[in-house]
Amino acid sequence: MKKIKIVFLGFFISVGCHTMAAQTYARNGMVVSSSKIASEVGIEILKKGGNAIDASVATAFALAVTHPTAGNIGGGGFLVYMDSSGTTTTIDFREKAPIKATSDMFLDEAGNLPKGINLYGRESTSNHVGLKSVGVPGTVAGLYMAHKKYGHLPWADLVQPAIDLATNGFELTWSLARNANYFDANTKIQFLKDYFRKDNGSLTTFGEIWKQPELANTLSIIRDKGHDGFYKGSVAKEIARYMKENGGIITKKDLQKYTAVERKPIKGTYKGYDIYSMAPPSSGGVALVEMMNLMELADLDAIEFNSTEYVHLLAEVMRRAFADRAEHLGDPDFNLNTPVQKLTSKEFAKMRFENIDWSKASPSDTTKFGQIYDGSSTTHFSVIDKTGNAVSLTYTLEHPYGSGMGSPKLGFIFNNEMGDFNPIPNETTSSGLIGTKPNIIEPEKRMLSSMTPTIVAKDGKPHLIIGSPGGKTIINTVFQTVLNVLEYDMRIDRAIESMKIHHEWLPDIIEYEEHLLSPDTKRNLELMGHQLIPVSSLGALMGIVIDPKNNILIGASDSSRPDGAAIGY
Repeated sequence: MKKIKIVFLGFFISVGCHTMAAQTYARNGMVVSSSKIASEVGIEILKKGGNAIDASVATAFALAVTHPTAGNIGGGGFLVYMDSSGTTTTIDFREKAPIKATSDMFLDEAGNLPKGINLYGRESTSNHVGLKSVGVPGTVAGLYMAHKKYGHLPWADLVQPAIDLATNGFELTWSLARNANYFDANTKIQFLKDYFRKDNGSLTTFGEIWKQPELANTLSIIRDKGHDGFYKGSVAKEIARYMKENGGIITKKDLQKYTAVERKPIKGTYKGYDIYSMAPPSSGGVALVEMMNLMELADLDAIEFNSTEYVHLLAEVMRRAFADRAEHLGDPDFNLNTPVQKLTSKEFAKMRFENIDWSKASPSDTTKFGQIYDGSSTTHFSVIDKTGNAVSLTYTLEHPYGSGMGSPKLGFIFNNEMGDFNPIPNETTSSGLIGTKPNIIEPEKRMLSSMTPTIVAKDGKPHLIIGSPGGKTIINTVFQTVLNVLEYDMRIDRAIESMKIHHEWLPDIIEYEEHLLSPDTKRNLELMGHQLIPVSSLGALMGIVIDPKNNILIGASDSSRPDGAAIGY
């Protein structure tokens, strides 16, 4: 591995950093999440003798209370698990399309995709708006399956901390208080307008105790009845009633039929490391391995980190992986001939690498393929226990606060994941609208995802546990962080905070973190034919590196998530 050479370019540093997140060191266990409170819940489970799965279940339920932006029981996601022997598996609890869903369900009579207003009062495509945008939630089923197969402590002990948080409340953080004020003034969705209110009707403010008694009641039923506490009985009955009365199409039958699925992980290699990530319906693992294979072919010793040549290479690698993503990937239960082995092979990477033009940007052809993506309301956490069991878990509501809708009797927010399907069959545009068959809406189909929970191993033991929210940018932020650690031997906090870019093939644009890319590099890329757009930040990574020589766990939480924390013991 090579060390990063810091290059000064004008007033910018090529490695580019946000306010640096401090690393946390521990020996016996660690949880890194977007909520310090949730991380602490997970650590307490580890201290009580729970394993990494137990801590993950408890952390996920706690996040449903403390991080409502994305923590959820109304959404879904993916879990990658490696046990202490090096055996790796995954749990797919991605949401499903309801039984009544159709391929053209979001189109008007003319076959066009209408515009609507999302929960933030902004214009949005109709497949992200309203209760028809809600996929059948998978989180409770996924967590229950993971616990039943691989957990150690009683289920009730893992759900109880979240119930306590919802019942007793916690001090409202500044970031949540800002959301509360915004929704109070701007949203027309009554559920969200009332979400942060106290019993007396006043808005909970920064530093005040925020209680969620309805959510506590729902969680208590899940504690007592497990999987069936959500998918059958009173909770399922109320979900179906709320959907029917408010224009949704999810029924009790949808909930009763929902199951999580255990799948084999995607596996790749990079210079002696093994990379394990999520298989379809996530596209993250396939794209990550394809991009790492491409980077392995480059002479990175001869390319300055974050130089024009380096950023150009990253963009071209991303362009190719995302084009392949859209052409081939979707729910494997509906796409039986998905060429996963081909896309992740070293031979395929050689073919893709050979047509990179080092002097100019490649064209993105709108007659081919692009991508569909998750929204920004995703969260990730990483866990490792004292025996070396490791979990990388990413779950989502799609947009921040999902659909913004939910039954007041249940206290949680529904996702709007149906927007991750291709909405118009056979129509692909340069703006990024994709119409390829693998991800067209079908009843009970899981929508394509960008979530990329990942575990990198060395000699059969976890070395890096990583993942991120960020919607369409997830794959690329995880890719660059993995590359930073494996290729450049960066410490985990700097690997997370280093300048990152994003290219998704269509639209043909490089997004870059504002103020972190050298003006000279930006100008040179534009001369090569790239179009660049600045963004405030990309991703919000939560990672752990394991140092086996010193028996140390090193964790870091992205500084872009002020409520997050790496907690260890």
